[in-house]
Formats: sequence, structure tokens, C-alpha cells
Amino acid sequence: MRFMLLVIPKAYENASADFVPPAELVAKMTKFNDSLSKAGVLLALDGLAPPAKAARVSFGGGKTRVQDGPFAEAKEMVGGFWIIDVKSRDEAVEWARRAPMLDGDIIEVRQIPSMEDFPADVQAAARGAHQS
Repeated sequence: MRFMLLVIPKAYENASADFVPPAELVAKMTKFNDSLSKAGVLLALDGLAPPAKAARVSFGGGKTRVQDGPFAEAKEMVGGFWIIDVKSRDEAVEWARRAPMLDGDIIEVRQIPSMEDFPADVQAAARGAHQS
């Protein structure tokens, strides 16, 4: 089962465009990343630039709107992620619990469904076929 662990760092609530995480935290995170890799569960990982460097594209009424960050109304911004392949949700949560996070940080654990998890009509649509 694949899971995405979404990092929601408290520091991103007010982070400037030049925000850099503390070196000590990066060292701890690198050690954690190595443990995921050595356990054979890591599929992908990356950190994201602060919201001050981001843009949001919103959709409505057949039009798009682009808003540059930072985003005043947002309190929880994704700061990075891991994608892991484990046996269960409980195992994914256990990995998340081991991450070296700061006070106030959050890790959201979300399953990445496989196509087989969806109904037949959705699978057919994904293949480009249509069912009647």
C-alpha cells in the first residue's frame, strides 16, 4: 500500500521567501530519510519552497485566477512529503510518528489508491474507454 506523508510545518505560517530550515533539523531529517530508504519503504521524497514563493491557480465559472503567495487565509501549508510503500495504514502512521518534527508541526498520512481500488467505470475512464 502506498501512502503520502504530507509535512505541514508550523514555521510555514509566517515564513518569508528566503526561509531555510535549521541545519540541525535538516541533519535529523536526512537521518530519518536514510532509515526509510534502508527499510526499503521509501519511493519518493522532497521538500517544498515556502508559500511566499508559491502561486495558486483557482478555477470557477470557466475561468482561472492566479494568486501569488504568501496566502493570508491559509494556516496549514504543505512543506514537503514522503511517498512510502508499506503493508498497512498503521505502519505508515508509525513511520510518521518517527519523523523529527518541530513543536506544532503536523504530518498528514494519506493513502494513494491503486486503480484497482476504484469501481469498473472509473477504471474504464482512466483507460480512455467508455462503458454504457
